[in-house]
Amino acid sequence: MMQAAVMRGPGGPEVLHIETIPVPVPKPGQVLIKVKAFGLNRSELFTRQGHSPDVQFPRVLGIEAVGVVEHAPGGEFAVGDTIATVMGGMGRQFDGGYAEFTCVPANQIRKFSSELPWEIIGAVPEMFQTAWGSVFKALDLQPGERLLIRGGSTSVGLAAAGLARNHGAYVLSTTRQATRTALLLEHGANEAVVDDGHLGASTEKVDKVLELVGTGTLADSLLCARPGGAVCMAGMVGDRWAFDNFAPMDVIPNYVRLTTYSGGVPEFMAMPLDSILADIAAGKLKVPLGPSARLGDVVVAHRWMEQNQAAGKIVVLTT
Repeated sequence: MMQAAVMRGPGGPEVLHIETIPVPVPKPGQVLIKVKAFGLNRSELFTRQGHSPDVQFPRVLGIEAVGVVEHAPGGEFAVGDTIATVMGGMGRQFDGGYAEFTCVPANQIRKFSSELPWEIIGAVPEMFQTAWGSVFKALDLQPGERLLIRGGSTSVGLAAAGLARNHGAYVLSTTRQATRTALLLEHGANEAVVDDGHLGASTEKVDKVLELVGTGTLADSLLCARPGGAVCMAGMVGDRWAFDNFAPMDVIPNYVRLTTYSGGVPEFMAMPLDSILADIAAGKLKVPLGPSARLGDVVVAHRWMEQNQAAGKIVVLTT
């Protein structure tokens, strides 16, 4: 038997109940993981609130996890291998990482080697997959280019700043709170910009824009890009999913490209996980950590996330 945060219906953080349930049994092609840590993600918040209509209950949430292999009947991994996994239906189609054990397909698992503590490793998979994919796959950021990160104080925004700066880009990161400008600079931004909602009229044009706030600022972010530049929408911390009225010819400036990024298993498998962990260990890349919690305190951790109280990634440890 194991402890897990079981959700039997949508609602507030209190719908996450710590229960004792059977340890899942892996079939060939699956791997049983002893979970050491998992990061919290806003997509899990949306699922918990009832915005994922295809999710059936009861369900254990969690689109990512890090830990060690407990059993791999197909022989894809050895017992004790340290691994990370994300997406692929975790926490939606099948039970995810909010548990002491989780069972996932072997083809969405990455083996790694690192001496970093679990609370740091637990922050990396989904956060850096999103940051890496947005910056390098969707925006194709090149050394010397100017990148504006809209929503720079989010965990993905902070991770993206460090990755882009290390790549040789000039990074401008935004925040709505002047008290957070030092945080942006600490994580790699060359400039910290206090966002008044109208950067398109006041900011020098940039080559690329990473939009993490959502549709509420997307039209203005498009105005920040130079002709031939690109904007990638990869986040929705503003909780607005759609434009009220969207006229592409009015909203998208001439010669500016608009794309999105919502990476999954293929992008996670392609990201340079080992080199990212090595750069973190060497102090070349800073992990934007928020508070950590234990599995029994997952309700409190969800409240932190829902109320935007964490200046960084929230990580939950299972032991």
